[in-house]
Amino acid sequence: MKWKMAPSAMALAAENVISELTQNGHEAFWVGGCIRDELLGRPVHDMDITTSAVPEEVIAIFARSIPTGLAHGTVTVLQDGHGFEVTTYRTESGYVDHRRPDHVEFVSDVKEDLRRRDFTINAICCGLGGDLIDPFGGEKDLALRVIRCVGDAEERFDEDALRMLRCVRFASVLDFSIAKNTWRGLLRQRDKLAHIAVERVRAELDRIIVEGPHPRRGLAMLARCELLARGKAPFPWTGTDLAAAAALTAGIGELESARLRWALLLHALKQSAQEADELLRAWTFSGMTRTSVVQVLRVREAWTAALEAVPPGGPGGTDLLRRRWIAAVLTFGVEAAEGWLSLLAILPAAALPAVNSPADTEISPAVTTAPAREWIAQMPLKSLSELAVTGNELAEALEKRPGPWLGNMLSALLQATASGDLLNNKQELLLEAKRMDGHEL
Repeated sequence: MKWKMAPSAMALAAENVISELTQNGHEAFWVGGCIRDELLGRPVHDMDITTSAVPEEVIAIFARSIPTGLAHGTVTVLQDGHGFEVTTYRTESGYVDHRRPDHVEFVSDVKEDLRRRDFTINAICCGLGGDLIDPFGGEKDLALRVIRCVGDAEERFDEDALRMLRCVRFASVLDFSIAKNTWRGLLRQRDKLAHIAVERVRAELDRIIVEGPHPRRGLAMLARCELLARGKAPFPWTGTDLAAAAALTAGIGELESARLRWALLLHALKQSAQEADELLRAWTFSGMTRTSVVQVLRVREAWTAALEAVPPGGPGGTDLLRRRWIAAVLTFGVEAAEGWLSLLAILPAAALPAVNSPADTEISPAVTTAPAREWIAQMPLKSLSELAVTGNELAEALEKRPGPWLGNMLSALLQATASGDLLNNKQELLLEAKRMDGHEL
C-alpha cells in the first residue's frame, strides 16, 4: 500500500505492525477511516488495523502493547512512537442498550468483520499489497458521494443508535448525500437516540458544527430528521425552528472559533444568555466553553440594550452608545465583545434589529460594528487590574473600612478612565474618589 495522505513515519510504523503479524502466520489489514480518507484524498491522522490474530497472540508478538479492550478484541500496539488499535476479526450481537454489543465472537474471515461495521465507506480494508477488500461497495459509494449503511439500515441503527448522528456527521463533513434506504432507516429508528449518553451526542454535534467544513449542511439535515429532539438532553426546538436558525447562520463556516459557532447558533435559536447557560450545562459542555459562549451572548444583550437606549433624533447618541459599549467591554471582557462583533459582521442584514437614530449620526448594528472595534482599541485600559489605584489604597485614602462601596467605586473609576474622562493616574484617581465620596456616589 502506497500512502499519499498519511505521514510517512506513521505509515511505515503501521506497515511494520502488519508485517510482524503476517510473518507470524496471521492475516492483517489497514481498515476503516484511514482507507476511506486515503481514497478521498483527505489527510489521514490515524490508522486502525484488523487481524485474524486473537488478542493474546497480538500481545505475544508485540512486547510494547496495551490491552485496551480485550473483551472486544482490541490491543493497542506501540510501534516507533505511534499507537495502533489492532482488533481481531469479530461478529457482534445482542445490543440491549442500543450502543454496545452484549456478545462478541472472534471469527477467521475478514469479510465477516467488515459486515458488522456501520457504513460501506468504512467497511473497506487493504493489505500490504495494496489490493482493496471491499465486499459492500464502499469504494463505489465514495465515488457516488453517498453514505449508505452496511446491510439493513434499521438493524445498524438499532444496534448502535449513535450511528444515526454519525451518519449525519459523515454526510455533513464529507458533503455527501444519504442513501434513501439509510435515511428511511434513520427516521424509523430515531427514537432510539434516547439511549445514548448526552456526552456522546454532544461530541458528534461538535464534529458537525465546530470541526466540520459544512456545518449548515449538517444543521439542515438535523432539522429535517428532528433527531436531536429524541435525545436525553433538553432540545426545545422543532425542526422548523432549527431550519430557521440554519437560515440565519449562513456565515457559520467562516467562524474558526468553536465558541463563536455555538454562540451564533444559540443566537439564531433566539436563546437568552441565561437560557443558553442552562442548555449548555445540560449538554455537558465544559465550564470554560460554556462561559465563553454565554459571555458573547451577554455582550449581545448589552449591545442591544445600548442601541435601544439611544434617544431617537436626539443629540449625543453616539457618545452614549460608546459609553454603554465600553461598560459592556469592561463587564464581559474584550474577547467576548470582539466575538459579538464578529457575529454581527456575518449576520444577514434582515436579521439585525432596527434601532433609534440620533440627530448626530445614523446608527445601526451594521454601521456601528467598525466604530465599536475602534472604541475598544481607543480604551486606555480594559480591566480593573490595569487601574493605577488599588482597593486598599482607596480605603486608606478615604479612611474607610472596605465594603460593597469599594467595588462600586472601583467600577466607577474604571468606567470613567476607560471612557477617557480621567487619566489613569493614581493622584487623579484618588482625587476623583474623594470627590465621589463627598457626594456619596
